[in-house]
Amino acid sequence: MGWNLSRHGVKVVFIDAGQPGEGVTNWSFSWVNASNKTARKSYFDRNVAGMAAHRELARTIGPDSWWHPSGHLRWADDPAAEAQFLKTAELLASWDYRVELRTGAEVRRRLEPALTMPDEAPVLFYPDEAWVHGRHLVRRLVGQAVASGAEHRSGTAVCDIGTGADGSIRTVALSDGSCLDVNAVVNAAGPSASHVAELIARHLPMRREPGAITRISCAQVPIHRAMHAPHIEIRPDGDASMVLHSREIDALIDTDEDPAELARLLHESARQVVPELGNSRIVQTRVANRPIPADGFPSVGAVPSVPGYYEAVSHSGITLGPVIGRLLASEILSGKRDEMLADFRPERFPP
Repeated sequence: MGWNLSRHGVKVVFIDAGQPGEGVTNWSFSWVNASNKTARKSYFDRNVAGMAAHRELARTIGPDSWWHPSGHLRWADDPAAEAQFLKTAELLASWDYRVELRTGAEVRRRLEPALTMPDEAPVLFYPDEAWVHGRHLVRRLVGQAVASGAEHRSGTAVCDIGTGADGSIRTVALSDGSCLDVNAVVNAAGPSASHVAELIARHLPMRREPGAITRISCAQVPIHRAMHAPHIEIRPDGDASMVLHSREIDALIDTDEDPAELARLLHESARQVVPELGNSRIVQTRVANRPIPADGFPSVGAVPSVPGYYEAVSHSGITLGPVIGRLLASEILSGKRDEMLADFRPERFPP
């Protein structure tokens, strides 16, 4: 969104307590999709728009090392889960979303020879889905914005937001002791968004939903695309690194399981699916809170009671980021509210 605004000549200041893309963005599965977003048709539609916005962004700034449109695979090893994902695939097809049903044998022969799966297993292939190297993308966008005149303040946090007599945004005080005169603030603070909202006495309810991500290194990555295999999610993360995640493992976080043990369980599950990972090693593991508003859907747009204050808080931030950035920048510039965001306005959360 800051990148979009800077392209229109707006003076933008990025405020980041860390470094660009090093927060929860770097500890996400970073899967660009709409196949997992069927709870509400409007949410599915926004994610489809997000996928299209990623393709447009890749054409605009170049795919570089951040954009990997190689598709996505999903299969299961128990009948109930299999029946559910096949039912979801029927729904997606009725919404004109591209999905192909393959067998395990076909997948190994044509797509991913390194996988272990039964020959007759039904496997869904979503050819339009992708994965993103989030840290590389964020750094690229911030770098281009700075080259266009934006300012980037890293290693400093927002500690106060001041308003004028009419209640509109006027200043932002930072932890380094400086104070900025501003006429708009966008709260895109991810898991810390509720804290930033409190600075203007706004209640933004958030879920507590931690997730564990593990990176492993290997001599050469043996798979080519993101996948949801039984008990484990796997994707490449460059030429010699892979990312592992599992909601089953996430469920162990509240049992005070040691992160090293979570990583070991993820690694073991991955080796069951990709035997070539036998010589791979665990490099990093992080447990991070996901930025999810209480009802599970994004909070995007202006808060009418505080002129100049906007929110851009969402799970699926990787998929939705480019379209939210474009729509919110347009709203800030024009003052007009886009109907695409009608179901996801911040005011649905009462004071």
